[in-house]
Amino acid sequence: MPARVLHTLVNRRRMAFSLLITLFAITLILSPKLRNPAAAGPGTAPVCIARYNGPVVPITARYFERVIRSAEGGGANACIIELNTPGGLYTTTQDLVTTILNARVPVVVFVGPAGGWAGSAGTFITISAHVAAMAPGSRVGAAHPVGIGPSDGQQNIPSEKITEDAAAWIRSIAQMRGRNARAAELAVRESRSYSDEEALKLNLIDLRARDMKDLLAKLDGRTVTLSGGATVALRTRNAPLQEVPMNYVERLLLALSNPDLAYILMTIGMAGLMVEIYHPGLIFPGVAGGISLLLGLYSLGTLDAYWGGILLIILAFGLFIAEAFVPSHGVLGAGGIVSFIIGSLILFSNGPPGLGVSISLIVTTALIFAALLALLVTAVVRGQQRVVTTGSEGLLGLTAVARTDLNPTGTVFVAGEIWNASAEHNYVKAGEEVVITGVEGLRLKVQKKM
Repeated sequence: MPARVLHTLVNRRRMAFSLLITLFAITLILSPKLRNPAAAGPGTAPVCIARYNGPVVPITARYFERVIRSAEGGGANACIIELNTPGGLYTTTQDLVTTILNARVPVVVFVGPAGGWAGSAGTFITISAHVAAMAPGSRVGAAHPVGIGPSDGQQNIPSEKITEDAAAWIRSIAQMRGRNARAAELAVRESRSYSDEEALKLNLIDLRARDMKDLLAKLDGRTVTLSGGATVALRTRNAPLQEVPMNYVERLLLALSNPDLAYILMTIGMAGLMVEIYHPGLIFPGVAGGISLLLGLYSLGTLDAYWGGILLIILAFGLFIAEAFVPSHGVLGAGGIVSFIIGSLILFSNGPPGLGVSISLIVTTALIFAALLALLVTAVVRGQQRVVTTGSEGLLGLTAVARTDLNPTGTVFVAGEIWNASAEHNYVKAGEEVVITGVEGLRLKVQKKM
């Protein structure tokens, strides 16, 4: 091989080897940035977005916690929660706010879209955010907690304690975030509500934004301090967005946390068990009723339903069942309807705004049960008035066939059975038809059929 050709091949191999070494070095340099988008430079870390519209229930706290943890683990620059809620459970709000206050990623609460509401529990959530924003036409406030226990016209001590605790808590949160603690406290003590412009003027929120795009632009460049003392600058203008919706399990649990659905499930469950008791052996109503009842009780439990209301509804169905077996002529059924309506009305009497069974659903359900009970009572009364047609008395007036000569005694065949019989007045030959006129023990009285 000529020396020139050999030299050319060696140079090409050296160039290829150098190129491979260069590509390998570039990969090593860029690999940390590929693994962690936050390390790739300003504006490239993603922004997690969660949208929620509904009451604050236990599954809400679980969902927001999952979103925040996902943002922390994914190196997100911020986590934005678009919130529209009438309020919710106080204990759930405490869990959710604690998660936000201790988040290792900036949490932005955006009360939106336009016309949105952060009522009651939503006020605590909004004020606890590192950055609080509102859309035009939205409002925040009316955070007075609902009292526990009946009021006798005097001071409601449990309610007063809860109000004091909530007022101190929201003051502490507002002071921690550098917001107007007095205005926040009035939202609790006096149920004050504020428009988006009023909230911004009173320093309850940090900014107003028309929509998510406008919010991202206004957040860019802001600096927030996390719970650990670290200072983080938000880079949101050109950041990639990561929507984090509810998964299927969370959607199912949220659907079960609907007061109307919980009420319907419990009602269907009790009705199914009632049908199974009326007609033992049908199986399906009992199985479906048992499942519905357990799901309904789970939903009512997560919603902190008043157990007095649940017990009254259970009592109502007990009276409905008793009506079928005790001749009360509708008294037990009427008591059941009254118990059912009262239990339904007080089921969420101690609950927060936004949680409760609709009056129309209660009225409709009560009318359906009243109609069914009316049919049941009518059937029972007719059954009591009907002449007994079972047992030996049911043989009266039937036609039988003589198996032997009746002179005057012998045997007859009736209703698939052979009976001893005694003929009255006339001699009866075997094979002739007779009419049963009486029953004496195990002997029938018959006479020849004319």
